[in-house]
Amino acid sequence: MLIDWCDTLHFDLRADGQISREDLTTTLPDQDLVIRAARALKLASSTALGVHIGIEKRIPAQAGMGGGSSDAASTLLALNRLWRLNYSLERLGQIGLQLGADVPFFLAGRNAWVEGVGEKIVPVDLPPGRFAVLKPTQGLETRLIFSDAGLKRDSETAIISGFAANAFGFGRNDLQPVAQRLCPGVSQALEWLAAQGLSGRMTGSGSAVFAQVSQDIELLTAPSGCRLRLCHSLLAHPLVEWAVSESLSVGSI
Repeated sequence: MLIDWCDTLHFDLRADGQISREDLTTTLPDQDLVIRAARALKLASSTALGVHIGIEKRIPAQAGMGGGSSDAASTLLALNRLWRLNYSLERLGQIGLQLGADVPFFLAGRNAWVEGVGEKIVPVDLPPGRFAVLKPTQGLETRLIFSDAGLKRDSETAIISGFAANAFGFGRNDLQPVAQRLCPGVSQALEWLAAQGLSGRMTGSGSAVFAQVSQDIELLTAPSGCRLRLCHSLLAHPLVEWAVSESLSVGSI
């Protein structure tokens, strides 16, 4: 599900073919997904053009919110227009899937039911929602959870009809018990939401947690060291409709 916790990416055309990046807020790894996405598209297209990318990072890292994947998708969408490649979404999706399983979801641009390794995407219509998203101080590396011997791997397969009937309260997150053991902050954040009378669960592979809230709720100050944000769901990714010169990259829960 798309939410309005966003990064902002700025793209400036370079005629010399070079790809460069400027971190405008948080310092990112040298080989982050934005750089990898730009290089993958340049390699696939053999374009002689380059780009300078400025990143205002706001979506927390290691939160399970898909911030890096969203940035990569935004980069592919933006450079497809900036470099005048005219690639279809399907072709961009093939490139995006090589970067990460979540990238095709953000390229598709709508809330969706996703299966396989990220390549099977069925758009779904969700009612508007408002959510409290709480990010503990500690982050979580996805690979640590999926390699954990305690991860439940035999859950009954979920189906889209069950999700459509109860989108915001559907199912459970099998990654959550492992994440709570590896990162005590997940449990503390869930307990804080419960103390506010909210039913929370973990986002993706964590460590952020979220709970649906009413439109008029006012939350207390977040626990020490945690980041709290009230977010709204989005019907579509902003880049589906517009612009490449200054591009938004949204998160998900």
